[in-house]
Amino acid sequence: MTVARPMRALRYDTDRVDLSRVIVPPYDVIADDERGDFFDRDPHNAIRFELTRDASDEATADYGWIRETLDLWRAEGVLVRDETPAYYVMGQRYEAPDGQRLERIGFFAELGLAEYDERVVRPHERTLAGPRADRLKLLRAAEANLSTVFLLYEDRDDVLGSLLASAFERGDVATAAFGDVEYRLARLDDPDAIERVRTFMAGRPSVIADGHHRYETALEYRRQQIEVHGDDPHAPWQSTIAYFANAWAKGSLLLPIHRVVREVPAPSEAEWREKLPDWTIRALPAVGLDEVEERLARELAPLAGRPAFVAEAADGTTLLVSRDEPLGDELMVRLIERAVLGAVVGLDPDAIRGGAVAFPKSARRAGQEIRDGKGTVALYLNPMTPDDVFRVTEAGEVMPQKSTFFHPKIPTGMVFRDHRDESSGGA
Repeated sequence: MTVARPMRALRYDTDRVDLSRVIVPPYDVIADDERGDFFDRDPHNAIRFELTRDASDEATADYGWIRETLDLWRAEGVLVRDETPAYYVMGQRYEAPDGQRLERIGFFAELGLAEYDERVVRPHERTLAGPRADRLKLLRAAEANLSTVFLLYEDRDDVLGSLLASAFERGDVATAAFGDVEYRLARLDDPDAIERVRTFMAGRPSVIADGHHRYETALEYRRQQIEVHGDDPHAPWQSTIAYFANAWAKGSLLLPIHRVVREVPAPSEAEWREKLPDWTIRALPAVGLDEVEERLARELAPLAGRPAFVAEAADGTTLLVSRDEPLGDELMVRLIERAVLGAVVGLDPDAIRGGAVAFPKSARRAGQEIRDGKGTVALYLNPMTPDDVFRVTEAGEVMPQKSTFFHPKIPTGMVFRDHRDESSGGA
C-alpha cells in the first residue's frame, strides 16, 4: 500500500548554519505579522521557500526566486545532498499539556503519490481552492519538495519503534531547538533496516495528519506533468516527501481543538438544562485562566469516550455537561456542532464556517478569548483518539472542520528534495 522509499535528502550544512535559526513552522500556521521576524532571523531561513515577506504580495507572487535561492544555496554549500539514500529519523521532544516530557520519533521518506480513491493515502479533512492554487504555483516554480506532508500509520504494537530509535545510536546528523520543541535527526541507512521499514509500510495505508493542501498540490502537479511528459513511473513528480509517525506511539499527541462562540449570547444555566434535557449538567466553581488545563484534566478527561464537554461563559459560569453512555462511533466534534452549536446556540453550519465560531488550539487560548471579550462562551472538549481518526478515514469519510490538532508540527527545513537531481539521473 504505502510506498515509503529512502531518499538522498538535500539538507542544511550545519557547519554553515545554525539549524535552530533556519527551520520554521508549516506555512499555514505562520501568522502574517510573524513573517518578517522569520525573514530577519537568518539570511538562510527556510521561510524563503514558503512565503512572501508581505502577505499582500502573495496573490501576485510567481515564486521564481525560490528556484534561484535553492540553486544559489547549493552552489554556496549552504545546502548539501547526501551521498546515499536513507530514511531520516526525527525525534521531537516536548512537554505535553499535563507536564509529561514526551518524544515522538518518526521518519522522513519519499512518498509515492496515490489518488484518494485508491485508499492508500487517506485524507481526514477537506481543502480550499485558494491555498491549493498558491502551493501549486510554488511547486511549479521550485521544481522541488520543500515542505513536508505529515502522515500517520497504524502500529499498535510499536513494531518500528525500536528500529527507528536505533538510528540515533550512530549519532545525530543534526539537532535543533525551536519554541518548546527539541529536535534530533539521524540517518537510518542499514539495508536490512530499510527493507523492514519499507515492507512494513507497504502493508498498510497512511492517513494525512497535516499537509492536505500540499499533498493535493502534488497530485495535481503530477497530473499536469503526465499530460506533458507521459506517465513515467520513475519521474520525480510521481512522489513527494513525507514525515511518518505511528499514531499509537506515546509521543504522538492528538490534542483537542476547542470552540468559542463569538457573538451569540451565552445560554444561561436554565437554558442549557431546558435545551439538553437528556444530559447531566453540573455547575463547577469558576476557574482562573492559569488553572483551566488542570481543571479539564480533573473534571473532563475522566469522561473520555462519553458525550461530554465543559462550557465556560464570559461571566464565569462554568458547567460540566455529559451523558452517561458511550460515544460509540459518534464523534464529539459532530455532536457539538449538531446538538450544541446548532440546537442550543442556534448556529447553522454556514454560520459556523462563516466565522461565528473560533477554534482555539489550547484551552488557555479559548479561556483568554472570552476574558478578552472576543467570545461569549468557550466549549472545551476532550481530544479524539487514533481509533477515531482511522475509523472515519477507513470509511472514506472526512471529519468536521477543526477536529483535532496533531502536536508537534513538522517544521520546514529539516530535509528537502530537489526534482532536478532525479531528473538528471540522481538516485
